[in-house]
Amino acid sequence: MFIGNIDNIDKDGGDFHPVIYAVLEYLRGTDFKNILDGAYPMPHTDFIVKVQRYKTRPMDDCRPESHKKFVDVQFVTEGEEVLGWCPLSPDLEISTPYDEKTDVTFYKNLLPESSVMLADRNYAVLFPLDVHRPCGSLDDDFPSQVTKIVVKIPVKLVLEEF
Repeated sequence: MFIGNIDNIDKDGGDFHPVIYAVLEYLRGTDFKNILDGAYPMPHTDFIVKVQRYKTRPMDDCRPESHKKFVDVQFVTEGEEVLGWCPLSPDLEISTPYDEKTDVTFYKNLLPESSVMLADRNYAVLFPLDVHRPCGSLDDDFPSQVTKIVVKIPVKLVLEEF
């Protein structure tokens, strides 16, 4: 996983895979305010762009997950959330086995768990070995209204070994 602020991608862009850099440029240059929630194709690609609006939840109500076929680029355009993270390991207990159709495995917990805050214009790039718990509240008594864009990049385009 790596995280950053979309306004800094030109400074960091030399270190990104060209496909990831192109997705970040698309996110930086698109106004999502008037785009309804749903899944859309990213222009000139086969990538799926999911527009999501929701209230954050207590971390215990958020399910850790991982994906095999896609790299997630998660970009917050409004609000703030806690994103839990840990590396994929055999120590993680699966709560829902991998579903090929939805490309997701759910876990009971993250071991060890780290977390980052994603706020306006922050992004996280999550690879198949990144187990993550999105949508968490900074304060359980005061959930945040979040607008988040998730771009699903086929893993084979950015990682040769998959």
